Amino acid sequence: MDLKGRLIEFIEYKGLSVQSFELQCSLSNGAVSKMGNNTRRSTIDKISKSYPELNTNWLPTGEGSMLLNGLDSVPKKSFTEGVPYYNVDFIGGFDIVLNDQTAKPEYLIDFKKYNEATCWCNVTGHSMEPEITHGDIIALKKIEDKSFLPLGEVYAIVTTNGMRTIKRLGPSTDPKCYTLVPTNKSPEYGIQELPKNMIEHIYQVLGCMKRL
Repeated sequence: MDLKGRLIEFIEYKGLSVQSFELQCSLSNGAVSKMGNNTRRSTIDKISKSYPELNTNWLPTGEGSMLLNGLDSVPKKSFTEGVPYYNVDFIGGFDIVLNDQTAKPEYLIDFKKYNEATCWCNVTGHSMEPEITHGDIIALKKIEDKSFLPLGEVYAIVTTNGMRTIKRLGPSTDPKCYTLVPTNKSPEYGIQELPKNMIEHIYQVLGCMKRL
């Protein structure tokens, strides 16, 4: 059985139609019928966001079980355990998380995979698609020591002039700068340079998923 066959097996297990599955995963109409063993990882990541219980190692290889083991593999709302979720946009409303000590999370997200995060919040914009989609929620882990930041990772950055952006951090020819690299290859999204001394707060983006 190939990837497409295993995916249809999962869709039938969930009791869904192929069309409703594609809609839920933000896939184009007919996308499942075109899938094969060379399906892009970004497509598998889209499916994982909507169905985190699906074992995405099993999907392309057939190895292991279809579902991840244990309830702790599936994200769930909680009011006693997990990481706080703030119903604010990182790009637009994250100030209250940074500056308002009375701000209360809407609930906690208990998801073992990302329970080392500092918080969850919303993301807007299309510059990181298809890796991070407009409307996703993202798990952020605050980095206190900014002296060494591994390149190639995705970060949420707050600058000294109040700008907030989510980008992959890359090298610059200027040792005093980083480059901010979007995933979206559309011409409107280009690589930008950011002076290192303009980074006021920085969070590693551990992962993303659809809002619970």
